[in-house]
Amino acid sequence: NAGLLELSLGKFRNVLLNRTNPVEAVIRNIASNVTVVIFQVHAQQSDVVISFDKNPSVNSSGTGVDKGLVSILRPQQSICTWYLRSLDAGQVLSTAISIPYMEKDPIPGGCNLEFDLEVDPNIYLDYTLVDTHIKFAPANLGYTRGANPPSCDSGTGQNSRWRLHYDVYQYFLPENDLSEMVLMSHIRKMSEVQSIKANGIKMLTLTTDDKTNVYFSSLPGQGVIYNVIVWDPLWNTSAAYIPVHTYACSFADLVDNCSSLSKLSTKVFFTVLAVLGLFTCYFGHRFWKTDLFFMGFIFAGFFFFVFITRVTGLGYDVRLMLTAVAGITGGLFVVASWWRFGSVLLCMFIIGLVLGFLFSSTVFFTPLGDYRVFRDDVVFWVTFSSVALMIPVLFVGCPRILNILASGIVGSYAVILAIACYVYTSLAYITLDLLRRVLNDYFSRAYTNVPFQTNDFIILSVWTMLALSGVTVQLRRERSKVPFPPHPYLTWKRERERRSTNVLDPSHHIPPLRERIHNKLLHIKEFFQKEQPAGERTPLLL
Repeated sequence: NAGLLELSLGKFRNVLLNRTNPVEAVIRNIASNVTVVIFQVHAQQSDVVISFDKNPSVNSSGTGVDKGLVSILRPQQSICTWYLRSLDAGQVLSTAISIPYMEKDPIPGGCNLEFDLEVDPNIYLDYTLVDTHIKFAPANLGYTRGANPPSCDSGTGQNSRWRLHYDVYQYFLPENDLSEMVLMSHIRKMSEVQSIKANGIKMLTLTTDDKTNVYFSSLPGQGVIYNVIVWDPLWNTSAAYIPVHTYACSFADLVDNCSSLSKLSTKVFFTVLAVLGLFTCYFGHRFWKTDLFFMGFIFAGFFFFVFITRVTGLGYDVRLMLTAVAGITGGLFVVASWWRFGSVLLCMFIIGLVLGFLFSSTVFFTPLGDYRVFRDDVVFWVTFSSVALMIPVLFVGCPRILNILASGIVGSYAVILAIACYVYTSLAYITLDLLRRVLNDYFSRAYTNVPFQTNDFIILSVWTMLALSGVTVQLRRERSKVPFPPHPYLTWKRERERRSTNVLDPSHHIPPLRERIHNKLLHIKEFFQKEQPAGERTPLLL
């Protein structure tokens, strides 16, 4: 027998569902001015089935973690009934609510032509590690009980559904919290119109001329709730679709699930990079060659990873290993170029470019990056490159300041990237969203808004403290010293010529390298020889 769940309009109820015993949800004493009731149920990760009948059919039911049905009330009808069950054998915690709407309120999904339900208020969501896609059916105008619904294709004037607007909202769950009860409590904030406006972040507004689908940047491990409010400007009335949530990851996978997203190779790579970055943050200018190696590693590694991802189908771990090799090669090449040519200007251009890329990525990490004009790739990359090149140009007259700033800021950000491998932080998306845009042709259509909660403020404070202290320490230590070390190759040549021509220089009389090695080997050989006994070894002369 089906269990009975008595509901009240606008009130949430938590309910345990299973596969064998469906639950009958009933609402009684519905007021006569209510024309539509939207019933919805939500679970965290297990699919539930919601239907009008005990025996669900395709056209009268929905299956998923966030599903709802629209009941169009008949004249004199005061009772509504729905049936709920889960697809799992075990018990599934879910929360249910029914929301009433009046005759002037628009009907979400009332002009559905794509999905199975005749009136479909659901938002359909799918995701990859890169982006999250939501789509929904267009709404229709409201109408009184017993009347025929307005035609969905009777023109595009102000008396048709074409006057409706759609506001898309986003809401972030608390960071690093994957519990069911947290989801259940927060999804209530995104179910009714006034609560959505009070708690959600309005991302964009669509008109009926726009396609009813939107893309967002995926945030694996971070819970996000999406919903849409349809607004009728003539009557100034609104209605909400069924909220939908995602963590952009799987709870069921044994490896790389929502609880352990970072691969071991990623942790090793960025932990080593963080150690080098922390050293560079405080000692980069003093240990000039180490600083050059660090910047060259980042510069070469980034572009090589983009190249190898674009042109090959290698696995992630292999690509990361090859990127590390390419980064080391690039770092050594920059150091060797400095030793041979000694061009401070060329080295500072590379260092300034790395800092410029980080600065430009930070600019587009702000809400500025979601402006519609930057959906165009040409506009985006021209603006991004201009901002990035502005850094080395502005500091062309003071290369020491530029190098100290770059080593302090970039080195400390490497520490932040390592922290992001162990604890979620939105600051990692400063550079990750740039990498996604380089690697994916269609990422430009995605909105890249991210949460900024207590965890992020703490890590931002750590980044700021590291960067400021690193820059300050280096400026104070290097203020009385020469800006940069002398040209190493020319210095070596001058020393060699001086030793070969100045006979009074003690170094002129230093034996050749081969002779010095031979003498060292003789000393080692004598050390292991057996000591001869003392005394006369020759006959006495008489």
